[in-house]
Amino acid sequence: MTRRERIRISGQVQGVGFRPAVYRLACRLGLTGSVYNDTQGVVLELQGDKQVVDKFLEMLKLQPDKPPLAEIRSYERTRLEPIAKEQEFVIARSNAAGTALSQVTADIATCPDCLAELADERDFRHRYPFINCTNCGPRYSIVRTIPYDRPNTTMSAFAMCARCAEQYGDVGDRRFHAQPVACPDCGPSITLTGATGQVRHTGTDEVVAETARLLRAGQIVAIKGIGGFHLAVDACNNDAVLRLRERKRRDHKPFALMGDSVNKIRQYALVDDAAERALRSPRAPIVLLAKREGGGVAPAVAEGVGTLGFMLPYAPLHHLLFAEGLNVLVMTSANISDEPLICRNEVALERLAGVADAFVMHDREIYRQVDDSIIHFVAGEPVPLRRARGYVPMPVFLEQPARRDILATGADLKNTFCLVKHNQLILSEHIGDLEDAEVYRHYVGSVEHLRKLFDVQPEVVVCDLHPGYLSTRYARSLVGVKVIQVQHHWAHIASVLAEHGIRGPVIGLECDGTGYGTDGAIWGCECMIASLAEFTRFGHLDYYPLVGADKASKEALRPLLSLLTQAYGERFCLGEFGWLLECMSVDEARARMVLEQIERRINAVNTSSLGRVFDAVAALLGLGCYNHFDAQLPMALESVVDARVDEHFAYDLVAEEDGPVRISLRETVRELVAQIRQGTGVAELSTKFHNTLAEALLEMAVRARETTGLDTVALSGGVFCNHYLVNRLVKRLNEAGFEVLWNRDVPANDGGIALGQAAIAVSMLNDDS
Repeated sequence: MTRRERIRISGQVQGVGFRPAVYRLACRLGLTGSVYNDTQGVVLELQGDKQVVDKFLEMLKLQPDKPPLAEIRSYERTRLEPIAKEQEFVIARSNAAGTALSQVTADIATCPDCLAELADERDFRHRYPFINCTNCGPRYSIVRTIPYDRPNTTMSAFAMCARCAEQYGDVGDRRFHAQPVACPDCGPSITLTGATGQVRHTGTDEVVAETARLLRAGQIVAIKGIGGFHLAVDACNNDAVLRLRERKRRDHKPFALMGDSVNKIRQYALVDDAAERALRSPRAPIVLLAKREGGGVAPAVAEGVGTLGFMLPYAPLHHLLFAEGLNVLVMTSANISDEPLICRNEVALERLAGVADAFVMHDREIYRQVDDSIIHFVAGEPVPLRRARGYVPMPVFLEQPARRDILATGADLKNTFCLVKHNQLILSEHIGDLEDAEVYRHYVGSVEHLRKLFDVQPEVVVCDLHPGYLSTRYARSLVGVKVIQVQHHWAHIASVLAEHGIRGPVIGLECDGTGYGTDGAIWGCECMIASLAEFTRFGHLDYYPLVGADKASKEALRPLLSLLTQAYGERFCLGEFGWLLECMSVDEARARMVLEQIERRINAVNTSSLGRVFDAVAALLGLGCYNHFDAQLPMALESVVDARVDEHFAYDLVAEEDGPVRISLRETVRELVAQIRQGTGVAELSTKFHNTLAEALLEMAVRARETTGLDTVALSGGVFCNHYLVNRLVKRLNEAGFEVLWNRDVPANDGGIALGQAAIAVSMLNDDS
């Protein structure tokens, strides 16, 4: 019996070739009807035998019928009256309301079909460095404006030849409406130039062969890719890596690596099944992997950390280069220090002339520079540490649409911003640290570009509570908008709630380096009872005085002396810690100056920062005394953890009537110092410290459950980028009967703040209406 159904599908189903795939499958099964996009996803009307409709849905969930980039989250079926004499299945015009975002998707790694053609001598795109199709290639990085048609992308400079145009217009072809489609006859091309811009080679074969020769010889090559330039060098040549560090002015921060295969990466790092899936995924992120002992990567690549960040080739040019027999390459963002990623040829030649020995450039303009994404794993699930290429601009969806357009300006460190349109939270790519003038200019320009791209007219702007944040000042500079300020750590927890599609309340555990509190203190280890509507502070790390303003986040001596004086009280004697000052290369006069600042409260603020506690413990254990980059000391502390150690130090939870519960680490610090003096190994001490924090946070959650009856815990904040700590805490919370939520789609660090700010603003505005 003929049956007709309307099927509404939600998930990642727009801009990924989903409608052509539906069309081909429906025609193959003899179904009639239509498919179109709307603001919620994709809508199908299918007519045919019920069993065939059921078969259609089952086949659509599986490869090869499901497009590689599509993710079906749910579908809803509604029975309709059949339409007499309907003869065909068609791709119908989309519902125009709110479809701007659906037309722009993330930049995706080269798919297996294109790689096969790249290697096929019979194919007219053989060895073509810009091969792509509907399932792969550049998207977000090349679009100028909406609608997402070729004239509105940087591919407008290249008119399609007859063969490309035929594939572009064929609904049965995988290049149907693939806007970047091109071939050697009609598309972009690559050139190799010297350090001053003089052209050395122009043909693909010559450019690739000479570039590989330069890299094998230890030269530094700037290579233009999908979202910007990389600086590439042989990762096993320590002298070459050190030369890159000197020229790039990046003395300590680890470099990203690229290997041509998972088997190659396994020679240098430990790759489990989850990591292999992440490496091979179409998003092709940098994946943090434990170092393999004796692996052979140059020591200068990633000193003082226990991991290497590896990715697989994701652009056709990468594959061509590795086919020349290259081993493993450093592939680090092409910029100076922490400035924005360089993406324009003329800027690269100007800014990198003293860095790169040669440049591989192409003439396809990159309109939006996009860094590589970075992920690690929490309870076996991939979680971004930096969310950019491959993820942006995919939205987080709201259950209820926002009543007004919103801009959330984010935080100043690891900045992203978020736009709200209808039921979509659109988080920007990683912008960077706004204190750098170039990054701030890039931030302001990016807000304006994305606002126009996605047709967002903000009536409400939401920002951090900190009055000194540049992102807060920017929000307050905008005219004709309502400004809402949101406490930093509440926004962290709200980002978890938004991702999981719940309003709360939950028990929120938020641990990071710094965030402005409602009492004027600098918060950083918090337990909240939080929803999208409100929060109360249930507990926190006991305050300690932090002196020196911004210096305190760099110099471990400052939080260390504060914690020592707090732990020992009047019994503290600097003379008994001469061994420590010697280890830190700090003279006693300087230490006494800091102590005087602490005692007299000179340029001091109360803080519950857990990030600074990590700095102090790393210094105590002789792992360093200065953060040359964000979280350098905490990363060093984690790098020496021995997961076989299960013990922890003593700690206290202090509860005063009508006051928050406080975690006291006084006894922790005293035990740690005593065991250092006894000669206990660094690995054991580091692990005990991590375990102590997990136990203290678990006990705080248990106290909150006893008080509130809640049994769901949300984890967020930069400290939970610590792989060992977050995984141990999740395990301990689960063992105690808690449901545990954490950031999965956005970073737990300040790169996720804007999402939480936006979700809170939506809740406030919808509740007020």
